Amino acid sequence: MNLTVQKNELIFDYSSGNLGEAKSLFTSMYLYLNRVAAKKSSIFDNILADNLNDLENIVPKNLKYSDCIKGKMESSHKKNNTKDLNPLSSLLGDIKNVKWKSIYKGFKEYSLPIDDKDSIKLIKMEPGTSVPFHSHNGKEYILVLDGSFSDQYGEYNKGDMQINDQKIKHIPTASDKNGCICLSITEKDVVFLGKFGLVLNLFTFIKSFFK
Repeated sequence: MNLTVQKNELIFDYSSGNLGEAKSLFTSMYLYLNRVAAKKSSIFDNILADNLNDLENIVPKNLKYSDCIKGKMESSHKKNNTKDLNPLSSLLGDIKNVKWKSIYKGFKEYSLPIDDKDSIKLIKMEPGTSVPFHSHNGKEYILVLDGSFSDQYGEYNKGDMQINDQKIKHIPTASDKNGCICLSITEKDVVFLGKFGLVLNLFTFIKSFFK
């Protein structure tokens, strides 16, 4: 899987408005944290804007930037009195106040209140915590918000994104120093491998009935 192509496709789909709410939030947070990705997004935005001029029977309006700011965003800025445009903070407030759900020792998660076909979660891994050896039925998107983790394919720090599919088999492990907090979208349940794979997959299957 060409990760660069996958990332560019995600950014382009975001710029063209073709993503659902969960992936839009995920991508906007990626652009917020990663300057290189944000620059690509700006290029895609300009390309798409230029293409509008080629559409027939559509006359662009001359708008000021302030005309495009809606009430919700205005009230958010007034309330926070800040230039911080962190998409996640706009939705949840201070991440320190999140009510984490413990999944197993050292691993916690929080499901974001978004109604979409894709579920999006915050994941918190304490220093040195690992996720058991696994692969994926569908794509998994992981964005590091704080700290870092590593697996068989490298190390991922704040602002780094990892996209996995069924070809990827790994054991993500949080940094021994700071652990990590990530934003994650998993299109389908993971497939656990190794010694305890059968038991973990059965647990995941049973858990799916209580979502």
